[in-house]
Amino acid sequence: MAIAGILLLGLAAITVNSAVEIVGPYEKRALTVFGEYRKLLDPGIHFIPPFVSATHRFDMRTRVFDVPKQEAITEDNSPVIADAVLYVRVMDPKRAFLGVDDYERAVANLGQTTLRAVLGDMKLDETLSRRDVINTRIREEIDPPTDEWGIRVESVEVREVMPSRSVVGAMEQQTSAERRRRAMILEAQGERRSAIEMAEGEKASNIIRAQGEKQSQILEAQGDAVSIVLRAKSAESMGERAIIDRGMDSLKRIGESKSATFVLPQELSSLVGRYGKLLSGSDVQGNGAMLESNEFDPETEKLLGLDDIEEMLTELDIEVDEATEIGRETEPKAN
Repeated sequence: MAIAGILLLGLAAITVNSAVEIVGPYEKRALTVFGEYRKLLDPGIHFIPPFVSATHRFDMRTRVFDVPKQEAITEDNSPVIADAVLYVRVMDPKRAFLGVDDYERAVANLGQTTLRAVLGDMKLDETLSRRDVINTRIREEIDPPTDEWGIRVESVEVREVMPSRSVVGAMEQQTSAERRRRAMILEAQGERRSAIEMAEGEKASNIIRAQGEKQSQILEAQGDAVSIVLRAKSAESMGERAIIDRGMDSLKRIGESKSATFVLPQELSSLVGRYGKLLSGSDVQGNGAMLESNEFDPETEKLLGLDDIEEMLTELDIEVDEATEIGRETEPKAN
């Protein structure tokens, strides 16, 4: 009896365990009874026929499937190795249960073949630089069959595309050569720019120097011109007076001489007249009419010292009187 009770208790526990199905909040389960599909079990507790029922679990969350590394030949016959990641979500558990044997393995294998096909239709440079194109094309290729299985591929990401070692070495040499070429171009452009800047600076310096020399020559020429004009005016105004002064000095020396005989200059009267003309700026015509005195410009007047004309006339009168007195004293001796 004890053994029979234990057996009955064990059988009851097994029956309860087989008849009760607990479904998690993120999953659904397909129920089959005697191998026949009945329904989907939503999250919660469900009672099913014991011993003749079976359930198949489907995780409704987004799952990540790794696509193993695949070797492919690009359109330009370059071998590359690439791998990817698929983000997959079950949208219809019934179709995923009835439409494909193992949807996880099916999606992974489909991702591998599609990745090889997409890489084979692209050139090497495109496979290395256009990851977004590869992702889009893989997703477009996978979507139609997975939709029939009730599976949605939410995203495809290619993680790595690696060319073969020989191709990598050639690419490194090409990159190095391109960098050297760009460096040489930049260096040449810098030297050209430097030469242009130096030439422009030298040109500007020469222009400024030439302008300075020109201005200096102009100022020097103007100074020479002013000096020549002043010397000419001075010579014009003082030349006649110098001759007259020398004549008057001669008359004075004659008067001081102890000789009994005096030889007077023939042009004494003319000399005195010219002296007066120089001082007064006027002249007498042959008929005795007086001419109007000439006007000097202020600069010449200041140079000649015409402001002291009265003083000069007084000195001239004294010198003339002295010369006349000397002539009278020496006249009897001469006779």
